[in-house]
Amino acid sequence: MMPLRKAALVVGRRLVEFGEVSERPRLLQVSDFMEPVAYARRVRQEIDCYKAVEKVHELPEIFHFWSNRYVRPKLEEVLGVSGFPDLCIRYISRCARQAPRSIVEICSLGSGNGEIEVPIARALVESGVDNFRFVCLDLNQSMLNRALERAEAQGLGRHFVFEVVDLAQWRSRRPVALVMAHHSLHHVVELEQVFQRVLEAIGDEGYFLVSDMVGRNGHMRWPEALEIVRDIWKTMPDRYKYNHQLRRFEAEFDNWDASKEGFEGIRAQDILPLLLETFHFESFVAYGNLPDVFVDRSFGHNFDAECSADREFIDRLGAMNDQLVDQGILKPTQMIAVMRTPQGSSPPPVCCYRHWTPAFCVRYPFLERRSSLGLGHPGSHSGGQESFHC
Repeated sequence: MMPLRKAALVVGRRLVEFGEVSERPRLLQVSDFMEPVAYARRVRQEIDCYKAVEKVHELPEIFHFWSNRYVRPKLEEVLGVSGFPDLCIRYISRCARQAPRSIVEICSLGSGNGEIEVPIARALVESGVDNFRFVCLDLNQSMLNRALERAEAQGLGRHFVFEVVDLAQWRSRRPVALVMAHHSLHHVVELEQVFQRVLEAIGDEGYFLVSDMVGRNGHMRWPEALEIVRDIWKTMPDRYKYNHQLRRFEAEFDNWDASKEGFEGIRAQDILPLLLETFHFESFVAYGNLPDVFVDRSFGHNFDAECSADREFIDRLGAMNDQLVDQGILKPTQMIAVMRTPQGSSPPPVCCYRHWTPAFCVRYPFLERRSSLGLGHPGSHSGGQESFHC
């Protein structure tokens, strides 16, 4: 058995298992977070932060190496698609073909620059589907202006409507076939209200498609993951420790709370439990945790996707992460799901990867570790230090 797997099994024996729980804790309410004045200040910060950002979803190349090995196979197995855009295309096409004389409307929550919506629209038109319209909702006028320019530049303007709105105030004017949210829910404070509005919008026939972050608030690591990350950090050469987002070197990994300004990850850890309480999951794929730190925008640019040592490190990290999630020791931090309005007392089972159901993947804040990890990690092997150099 490879050392990494042995390390994972050691962790499995020494940590409390974070599995499903029968009694759900109280979730935080909006009043727990901020007063109206503070909320207004964060709204301004959020608008200013993204006002000039033209490529929100641009990621390091090492992220794509990891996702192709540890995310895409799960999506293909469970959903039969390689990514969230393909999932949206499938469901929009299905709805459009079922109602060929109607305009199928899709509400996109927090659509930003239209980086995902416009390519989806182009793919739909190229496949012969023309009876659809996106209603793109966002707080930021500058981003919606860019989305409009992007759509019109590709001759797709008639398939789009753009509305400046705080999602906390949104309510669909009419029933829609689909509501989609692509990495926008983790910016929302009033999740409960938004989810109720989604239920109203999709009714009994529509779908709610989501791709989002569901880890700890502020995209921080939970204690059981943080200890592993900091253990890895001790063995990493300094060239991997520059934080490109915060523009600083981190000799020790800083478990940074991204929700200090604006709404980044403001209630990320509440998203999955609230979805469970509100919707029926038709299909669900969860992934991520340890790899997030090393492949995302902050530190991912330090890794070279063409370097075999860097790829091998990320590969081992991905394998370890899946092993620990499989045992319930770590919980995934990202999800892609198809949901509907609950109907009946015996809904069909969710289609998911292995036993990674939505309930299994929730990490409740009240669960704490009982012991120290004290294990090997992807930065070490056979008792020695990993070589990260090509």
